[in-house]
Amino acid sequence: SLSIPKFAVPSLERASFTKLFLHMEGWPRASESLSEGLLPPKMSREHAWKRRFPAFVIFVASTVTVFLLVLASRPQPDAVPKVIRVRLKKLDRPARADLVEISETATLSDQAALLETLAVAEPAALPSAGAADARLGSISLKDYQDAQYYGEISLGTPPQTFRVVFDTGSANLWVPSMQCKGFNLACFLHHRYASTHSSTYVKDGTSFEIKYGSGSMAGFISRDTLQLGGLTIPNTTFAEAVSEPGVAFVLSKFDGILGLAYPSISVRGLTTVFEALLRSGQIEQPQFGFWLSKDPKQEAGGLLTLGGADSAYYTGPMHYVPVSRKAYWQFDLDDVSADGTSIAADTSAIADTGTSLLVAPTDVFHKLVQALGLPTQSTSGNGQISIPCEQAGSLPTLTFRINGRAFHLASTEYVLRMQLFGQTACTLGVMPMDVPPPAGPLWILGDVFLSKYYTLFDFGADRVGFADAVAVAPA
Repeated sequence: SLSIPKFAVPSLERASFTKLFLHMEGWPRASESLSEGLLPPKMSREHAWKRRFPAFVIFVASTVTVFLLVLASRPQPDAVPKVIRVRLKKLDRPARADLVEISETATLSDQAALLETLAVAEPAALPSAGAADARLGSISLKDYQDAQYYGEISLGTPPQTFRVVFDTGSANLWVPSMQCKGFNLACFLHHRYASTHSSTYVKDGTSFEIKYGSGSMAGFISRDTLQLGGLTIPNTTFAEAVSEPGVAFVLSKFDGILGLAYPSISVRGLTTVFEALLRSGQIEQPQFGFWLSKDPKQEAGGLLTLGGADSAYYTGPMHYVPVSRKAYWQFDLDDVSADGTSIAADTSAIADTGTSLLVAPTDVFHKLVQALGLPTQSTSGNGQISIPCEQAGSLPTLTFRINGRAFHLASTEYVLRMQLFGQTACTLGVMPMDVPPPAGPLWILGDVFLSKYYTLFDFGADRVGFADAVAVAPA
């Protein structure tokens, strides 16, 4: 509280400020019962005003000063950063583990042998971001053989660190739990969340299950403080995984998944991380963008920006296409062709950072393989086509026409070279899969496409933007 000092006013020392100004000329005079013994003898109007004017000035000045002090003492909101940069870095990669090549029916002994060969049980530590990156709120993300782009987040107090895939094809966050059940290799070989070690943990316990193209998980819902790129989001809803039956998760370099799709496909309608981030006011625009490196020699694996695009990572104008269905980041695909020969027209596609390859409907996939002059027989149980590596640079160019603009992929960009079990092999970076209605049939433009074109995901305008990505990360 503020106390106003008393001022000595001649002949009015017994009158309070309230009574003083209540009896100024032009104001109603108080009743005799209230003013008796307090008011001075009446004086001329001119003389009374001259006597009271100094007190009036002091009163106004004091009031203005107090108001300004109170206003200045109010807490000011922190400046909102325009873009939060999430940097992607690469790991040294002794072997390639292309997830779609591993049969889901592998035995536990097969899984153990694969783990020993691929050395994924003890992932190498992520290098920390530099001082400038920390100021920008950066997360170091990594690229594992162009198949997994992932980075660090933390949950709990004190923070427990996890590697997650930032996935535009799903909408929930989950990490492995200390409460894993049974002989669960996928869980036991990764970092696990321990609620008993966090002072900010809030129990929920509701059951949770989600399926992916290469595996699935089940668990329960919890809440805790999330740290993402230097930003803190209290009471974030996420799932603790206790069951991850897919072999894909056993082989993965990442621990969990952070979904960035529309809230409409969030399991149980849970608030998504990006929704919570927007509500926190820590980013300015409801947008995020991806630049994904394809060069294994680059230290930078890529960049995720929260709150907008980073123009240093693309050239030319951004080309936009409206979202046609607010679930995945789905849009109309005008045409797909191989060296001018149309393969599909008037169809649909989604931009999915959680998928490493291009995915086509099965009937269209067979037409594509024929147009490329490749044998239709697959060397794996899931439709992937092996290619002699000497032919990798001579196949037709694939063209995707999106909202009137053509986006090209040369054969060297959609044929994958990998080192597996000490040998080099080349495979077609396209596989067949049928997505049922109402979302499908559709194409999935995964990292094979997104590593060539910078992609902006715009929640505010419900659109996806594409631009030519720079080949090398800016210094």
